Amino acid sequence: MTADLRAASADRASDRPAREPTRAERPRRRGRFGVPLFLAAVSLAFLAPLLLAVYASLRPYEETAEHGYFSWPEHMSFDYYRQAYTESGMGKYFTNTLLIAVPAVLLTLFLASFVAFAVSRVRIRGGMLLLMLFTAGNLLPPQVLVTPLYALFLKIPLPWWMSDSLTLYDSLWALVLVNVGFQIGFCVFVLSNFMRTLPKEILEAAIVDGAGVWTQFWRITLPLCRPALAALATLEFTWIYNDFLWALIFISNPDKLPITSSLNNLRGQFFTDYNLLAAGSVLVALPTVLVFLLLQRHFIAGLTLGSGKG
Repeated sequence: MTADLRAASADRASDRPAREPTRAERPRRRGRFGVPLFLAAVSLAFLAPLLLAVYASLRPYEETAEHGYFSWPEHMSFDYYRQAYTESGMGKYFTNTLLIAVPAVLLTLFLASFVAFAVSRVRIRGGMLLLMLFTAGNLLPPQVLVTPLYALFLKIPLPWWMSDSLTLYDSLWALVLVNVGFQIGFCVFVLSNFMRTLPKEILEAAIVDGAGVWTQFWRITLPLCRPALAALATLEFTWIYNDFLWALIFISNPDKLPITSSLNNLRGQFFTDYNLLAAGSVLVALPTVLVFLLLQRHFIAGLTLGSGKG
């Protein structure tokens, strides 16, 4: 009898018409599509200049000069990329950039992690004041120190095997040091805030087991900071790689300039092929895109740290 009643009630429930969504539910469903469309539009707006540069670099200049950059292509090739690489001497400038960016990034993260550990975990006296000084250094415009640094680098001697000019001026060491000096404050600020979120019980257990300060820093804290270090490495490499101000001031030998200066070799005295310049710009930007793709997982993890609990 009970089974028959249940079957009858189930049949009546299936015969009922489906409930229409209320007025409060309809805008919520439409909003599910509005946010992705808005994000896609914003992403396309940011990618539009890059896509236009790639599109222009694949077309001959005569075609775009006649029909415009937004016309349908008739001929597309990679000849401009080969021409841009050979005419600009990009290989030599790319080597110079790696000799500047890689040591600067590694030295910045290494020194910043030391200071951040001392400020956030060791609790040295005056640590908060030290953190404030490093943070305040980011607020100082780099252009203010151009003249003092120029005069200082001319007076700092270096041996012949480190600099052809026998001074810090006109050497890659000058670019490494100035980038480390201006980027270390931001890294100290980020790493110190991240290290404060690490559980104190981990270091307390290590201290009980007899771990010294170096072991606490090198074998316990740094492995836990891997997402933050990867995110900072991606940002720092991009910023130092794209820098041209310091190279323009502290380098006089054209053979020591970074890759950002190679684009100037593609500009003619009386005529500039902007499609060739676009191909050179895409080639210059490829290393930073590659670094981001390699560290993408750690970079996103570093950006989302602290966004949730548990």
